[in-house]
Amino acid sequence: MPKSPEDLFAYLDGLGISVRTKSHPPLFTVADSQALRGEIPGGHTKNLFLKDKKDNFFLVTVGEEAEVDLKQIHHVIGAASRVSFGKPEPLMELLGVTSGAVTAFGLINDTAGRVKFVIDEALMREEIVNAHPLTNEATTSIAGGDLLAFVRATGHEPHILKVSA
Repeated sequence: MPKSPEDLFAYLDGLGISVRTKSHPPLFTVADSQALRGEIPGGHTKNLFLKDKKDNFFLVTVGEEAEVDLKQIHHVIGAASRVSFGKPEPLMELLGVTSGAVTAFGLINDTAGRVKFVIDEALMREEIVNAHPLTNEATTSIAGGDLLAFVRATGHEPHILKVSA
């Protein structure tokens, strides 16, 4: 069973990481979430769950306004071939989330370490990073350094790369 938001918050608390979470109606797209901009400060994320032809999976987290060249990103992230969006089944199996709730926090569910995590260096310039806490019915604000500590604690190495144009 995938972890729940409550499991995530307990895990973060166990790491000594404090976060702030705001509940809201379900958000499925970046456009949906932009309605909350005045209420939640910091960098807001767009997350791409990608796969190459050798079934290597990647979670790429960028700022919500970032433009990503999907025809060239495989060169940047170290994929074996051009990438496509991962299907809902491996997304749920690996990250424990649905397509409307893709988040770096999903790495808590990838206990086998099958997903390579890439975060855009431009997003890491933000003091606060906002992401869904395993559900698209809330947004969790976390310090950038604490997000990296969380990622490492899940057994993943965060790859900070220039992904956006």
